[in-house]
Order: sequence, then C-alpha cells, then structure tokens
Amino acid sequence: MDIRTGVLGPLTMTVDGTSVVPTAAKPRKVLALLAVRVGQVVPVPVILEELWGGHPPASALTTLQTYILQLRRLLDAALPAGVSAKRVLRTAFGGYQLDIDPDTTDTAAFERYGATGIRAMDLGDPETAERLLRQAAAVWRGPALVDVEIGPRLEADVRYLEERRMAMLERRIDADLAIGRHTELLSELAALTSEHRLNERLCEQYMRALHRCGRSVDALSAYRRIRRDLVGELALEPGPGLRELERAILGAAAVPTAARGRAQLVP
Repeated sequence: MDIRTGVLGPLTMTVDGTSVVPTAAKPRKVLALLAVRVGQVVPVPVILEELWGGHPPASALTTLQTYILQLRRLLDAALPAGVSAKRVLRTAFGGYQLDIDPDTTDTAAFERYGATGIRAMDLGDPETAERLLRQAAAVWRGPALVDVEIGPRLEADVRYLEERRMAMLERRIDADLAIGRHTELLSELAALTSEHRLNERLCEQYMRALHRCGRSVDALSAYRRIRRDLVGELALEPGPGLRELERAILGAAAVPTAARGRAQLVP
C-alpha cells in the first residue's frame, strides 16, 4: 500500500495512485490541514478555527465529523481490502491524525534535498550543492496549496513553506555564484529582484553577479533602487551586508584599469 500526500502545489493525496482528494471546499481544507501535519494530531479547535475562523456555528462539531466521514469514505474506496480508513485517518485524543509515513510527503523530499545540498555547500562542494538544491526546487508544483481555500491556520503554514522555498532558492543562487555562473544568473536575478523588491539577500546576489560581469554601474543602480524602496516603504536603511557590498564595488570602480580585474574579486 503506497499512500502519498503533496502540499507544494495543488493538494494531492493518493492511495496506490488513486486520488482521494475531495472536491468540496471544506473537506478539502480539512485534508490540507492534516496533510501539512502528517503524523501529528491536529486538535479539533485548530480545525474549527481553520474552517470558520473565530465564529464556528453551533453545529460545528457535528459538521466536522461529517467531513471526516466523507474523507474516510474516499479512503475506504481506494484502500486495499482489510485496511480500514480509520487506521489512516485516526481519531486521536482531542483531534485527528493522518497516520502515514512522513517520508512519503513532498515536504519531506524538499527538505531532504535541501538539507543535503546545504551540507554539500558547507563542505565546499558548490557543484553538488547546486544540483541538490535544484532538485529541492523541482519538488514544487506551484504555490503551496494553490487550489485550497486558505483559512487562518493554513495561511501560516503556507507562509512558512514559501519562506523555506525562498531560503533554498537563495542558497542555490549562492552555489551558482560560487561555481562562477554569474552571466547565467543575471536574467533570473533581474526577475527575482523585481518580484521581491525588498529582499536584501536577492539584491546582494544580483549586485555580485552584475559586478563580476563587469557591470558595476548597474550593480550600484540596483543598490540605489532597493535603498529607495526600503526607505520609502519601511523607513529603513539597507542592512550592513548591502552597505558593505556597495562600498566594495565603489572601491573597485576607483581602482586603476590595470588592476581592476583583481578588484572585481572583492565582493
């Protein structure tokens, strides 16, 4: 019996290849909440808050039990003979649990590739790190839970997952820079810094790539843009990392032409 769940994109759950994802919005939301927390007991109050916010109807508990029954019926239709849906979607003390192997989830695959890639980078092997971090990114099939109506609890889960995705992306770009793929990164970083205008880490990476491609003027323009946005929208100056990089690029630009090749290595 092979049960798999996915939340890094549209919600998926299959039993031996057969989908058991409901079409109705609220049972789908219950399954998403359980799938994000595979192996954990999700307390009933958490589920009620996700379904109805802070104003559950008087019939909330009965309605939730109906949704659980609907999910178990879908499971029963797909599970092998002799395997009860109650064994997979368990009633636990104070809540419900999707009792399957966490390693069969797409989040586990994403974290596994990512952690191994980061370890390779820390050990000085950017080529292996880049390959593994690209595999981590490839696990994603779109925005997390893109086809689920998100409530307050899932909103926090989705935000966390998207932050993890961005963190792994930034580490992969670090690996590409370490390999020397500055030119190849320029178009990707131009798009990313346009989409994430206040992300200082991405701007720093873009500035490094531009400078190493001999485009120091463009690198300094990128700094001025993010400084303008940070000051204008958040009343904050860029952090020390960006400021130091700007000074290093300015210093390299002031070096005589004959020594400039060496100076470009400063950042």
